[in-house]
Formats: sequence, C-alpha cells, structure tokens
Amino acid sequence: VGMMIVEIVAGWLFNSMALLADGWHMSTHAAALGISWLAFVAARRYALDRRFAFGTWKVEVLGGFVSAILLGGVAVAMAVVSVERLLHPATIRFNQAIAVAAVGLLVNLVSVFMLTERRHSHTHNEAAAHSHGDSGGNLNLRAAYLHVVADAFTSILAIVALLGGKFMNWTWLDPLMGLVGAVMIGNWTRSLLRETGGILLDRGADEGLKEKIRAAIETDTDTRISDTHVWRVGPDQYACILALVAGKPLRLEAYKSRLKDIRQLVHVSIE
Repeated sequence: VGMMIVEIVAGWLFNSMALLADGWHMSTHAAALGISWLAFVAARRYALDRRFAFGTWKVEVLGGFVSAILLGGVAVAMAVVSVERLLHPATIRFNQAIAVAAVGLLVNLVSVFMLTERRHSHTHNEAAAHSHGDSGGNLNLRAAYLHVVADAFTSILAIVALLGGKFMNWTWLDPLMGLVGAVMIGNWTRSLLRETGGILLDRGADEGLKEKIRAAIETDTDTRISDTHVWRVGPDQYACILALVAGKPLRLEAYKSRLKDIRQLVHVSIE
C-alpha cells in the first residue's frame, strides 16, 4: 500500500501514465486483498453463528464483488486519462519516474518471494483443511500470489515504457502502457464480477458435476432423478437437493452412500 501511494503520486507529479497505471493496478490488488482480509475477519468472527445456514464463506465472496465494482471505476478512469495524454502529451520526468518504477518492481518481487515461501509452508495443511474457512484461506493465499505476480508484470511494462520514452523518444509508449493497465484491470474486474456474482445468485453447478450425481444415483433401473438443485456453499463445496422417483424405494442412507465418492458434496438432502 505504501508503494502504491508513492507510485500514484510520483506518476502524477512526473507526468508518467505508465507509472500512474502501475500504481493504480497495484491499488486494485491492494483493495481486493484488503477487502478480502476484512471479509475473512468477519467470517471468522461469525463462523459459529447459526444464522448463517451454510457458514460464512459467502462473506468473502461479497467482499470480492464489492471490490470488483469499485475497481471497475478505476479502470475506466485510467483509460480516460490515458487517451487524454495520447491526444495531449505532457513532458515526462523520465529519470525520477524510472527510479520509482524500479523500486515498485523490487517491492513486488519481494512480495512474490514472501508469498512463495508462505504457500510452501501451507502445503502440508491443505489436505487437512475441511472447514469452509480453512479452504477459503488457502484459496486466498494462492490468489494473493497471482496478484503480486501480475503487479510485477505491470511494473516491468512501466519501466519498458519509460525507457522507450527516454532513449527512443517514444513518448506515446507511456500513455499506451496506461491503456494496457486499464485493460488488464478491466478484464480482472469482469472475471471477478462474473464469478462472485454467480455464487451470490446461487447459480447452479456445471453440468459435469450434475452428471456425476446422476450417474451415481441412477445405478439401477428402478431409480431416477426427477428434480435436482446443486449450488456452491464453499470454495469447492456444494449443497445438493435431490427428488427421486422409484417403484421400490430404498432407505435414504442407501442413496446417500452412492454419493460418498463425490467429495465436493457437503450438504445433501434427498426426498
């Protein structure tokens, strides 16, 4: 966050859209991780609250959805300013901007190294993570790692743009990198909105999982599924409601035992 502030202020003062875009791109991930952290704290605080029927994992999903909406506005603002700079170029103080961008790259590389070590230290615990909170934490850690890798990439783009402007007099390269950064943030925002929005609206599971359930249940000629609802209640965990029709119904435990190998199912109701 500290480096993000430095890059945004320096990009504005030194008239570098590439540096400004790198700072704003860093802010998108800082905001996303900050909201995710707050959501995780809230999810942990209310983990035993019985008012949450399927646990508090969706608190984190809601945080991601809010973050995506806010950051979509950042992408639009970056694109508008970059186009303006393309049409009306400003004098860039290349030496200062390059120095700040280099420090930003160093901060991102250190973050990548720290999260790489953290991911390795958590590998042994992933197999034992059965609760929604533990699984979500591990997924967040992998997401954080990908975020800082992306930040390091945009820092490299900023440095390339500034070097091109300084030594090749390609001043157009700087606002162009601003547009590239805006597109990257926009794509990330779109994918995050699609994923989190689908979960919050209880969009059904993919057909592959439904077919696995159907194949497991309809192992005899007497039983068929007349209605099914499958939706996500955790990072890789699903709830399932099945309505079965059978001439000679078995005990419910017999039907549930047919689903025991589908590990993603954590809440199953059968009628």
